[in-house]
Amino acid sequence: MSQFDAISSYLPPGEGYLPKWLLFISVVSLANSIQSYTSLAGTRAVYSGTVPSKPSGVPSSTLRSSSLESTSPVTALSARTFGTWTAITSIIRLYAAYNIANQPVYEMALWTFGVAWLHFVSEWLVFGTARFGKGLIGPLVVSTATGLWMVSQKGFYVQ
Repeated sequence: MSQFDAISSYLPPGEGYLPKWLLFISVVSLANSIQSYTSLAGTRAVYSGTVPSKPSGVPSSTLRSSSLESTSPVTALSARTFGTWTAITSIIRLYAAYNIANQPVYEMALWTFGVAWLHFVSEWLVFGTARFGKGLIGPLVVSTATGLWMVSQKGFYVQ
């Protein structure tokens, strides 16, 4: 038995790449959940807050970069809450990876991406707690691309 065979025995049995992608995203999300409990840095990167304004009459060259840094509203409690929410969605997505043909499980996983997309977009465009950039681009791309992928492939996976 080769190393590849040993690893592949743990991969989801469904055809195509979507089940493997859901497994990958679940593992990454669980790591993000753990990170949310141990540090505020990752969550603050996503929820970076509004762009602070520079005081009038003060040249930008005289300001330290720290004075124009993030105004993130993230607290230890909100980071842990986000970590818990991320863990729950990760578990649902993990179930979907291994039960890709089960319609209710597939639809619940799809909903996790839809709700995530709505959450991140509203925090960016409505509430202003997130800025488009390094911290937000990943969750936006994953929720958008995976949600669209799941919608387009539902007929293939769910009979």
